[in-house]
Amino acid sequence: MMDGDMDNGKSLAEVLFWHLLNGIISLMEGESSWEPHPISHFGSEVAELEPVSGSNNGGEAFVVCLDSILPDDILERILSFLPIASIIRAASVCKRWYDIIHSRRFLWANKLPQKPWYYMFTYSEAPAGYAYDPILRKWYSFNLPCIEKSNWFISSSCGLVCSMDNDSRSRIFVCNPITTDWKMLLEPPGVKFPDYSTLAISVDRKSHDYTIVVAKSKQVPGDFLQWEFSIHIYESGNRSWVTSITEVFTGWRGGDESVICNGVLYCMIHSTAVLGTAERRHGLIMYDLSARSSHTSLMRTLIPVPCSLTCGRMMNLKERLVMVGGIAKYDRPDIIRGIGIWELYKEGWREVTRMPHRFFQGFGEFDDVFASSGTEDLIYIQSYGATALLVFDMSQKQWKWSVRCPVTKRFPLQLFTGFCFEPRLEVAC
Repeated sequence: MMDGDMDNGKSLAEVLFWHLLNGIISLMEGESSWEPHPISHFGSEVAELEPVSGSNNGGEAFVVCLDSILPDDILERILSFLPIASIIRAASVCKRWYDIIHSRRFLWANKLPQKPWYYMFTYSEAPAGYAYDPILRKWYSFNLPCIEKSNWFISSSCGLVCSMDNDSRSRIFVCNPITTDWKMLLEPPGVKFPDYSTLAISVDRKSHDYTIVVAKSKQVPGDFLQWEFSIHIYESGNRSWVTSITEVFTGWRGGDESVICNGVLYCMIHSTAVLGTAERRHGLIMYDLSARSSHTSLMRTLIPVPCSLTCGRMMNLKERLVMVGGIAKYDRPDIIRGIGIWELYKEGWREVTRMPHRFFQGFGEFDDVFASSGTEDLIYIQSYGATALLVFDMSQKQWKWSVRCPVTKRFPLQLFTGFCFEPRLEVAC
């Protein structure tokens, strides 16, 4: 073969590479609804690849079969660039693509990291809503398995979403929103009907085993200042719960915020003492899930928040603990004047950024509490009173509004909330 022929062959492969990549992405154009199915259903009906006709430099017609031009490793590489929504639809193109997408080698080794999606509840009494894909910048009509109401406790990690009902706080589910695979866990131990609860999940990215933690807080009868705080741990490997530690706090109670980061559980606690306007009403306690000591003092691990906050939302961003907080006014600790983002470094806080005032004003009327969650490099922030969604990219230090959510506010007191999750196909419950 002559050098010119090799150059032409290389050029053709490059053209096919990008043409095929752009063509697959275009499959998503115009799609506004999402129909999740178990992964075994994707591509159940496949078709053979059609030959591609063209002409060479001599003007003679030729037929190119993509199977003969692109070896498996190149095709896997092309597919690995696609957003998860395009990958799912690409599996139905032909048998070869289906086999590659469903192979463990593709799912585990070649897939590039996906940006987290944000699910926004649009009804308070039903789990209906829309999921936002930040790569394609599209919203999909989306129904979640297991979750019955928008006020349920929700935590996510590595493609799995864990939910707990807000009534008895004993019904706990784990699901993959993309494949709709789900399971219900055993009822956790501890006090029945706690006053405050938190829920956190952490998934091992290699084994896909997961750990779920429920922290419960209940007032000691007859004593407003004393609160019993307990931590209960579930391991998917042995499918059982263990009560790891119970401690009585004085002047502090548990809340509804917790996250697992680098094998450590972080819980936000709230002061119950009579506070002055300059006092900080929130703090963080830590518990090492690998050591699981029942003799440690949780209050000795207390980390003060960086400033007076109206609320704080904690998240795991690449095993870094990040907090998004509402900055309180100096003389009115219950009124928000801005939003800041901090990262925990050792036992202190480093400020990452503060929301520019023009974005803060863009929400309109902003309550003292709000929804915020994140993973990888993205942080989502949403006001409970509107569907506006703001995204902050930690790696690029960039603020950006999402595409407008296709839902309108029906009445003045209608509330919206949401959470983010990683869209993944290979993680099962």
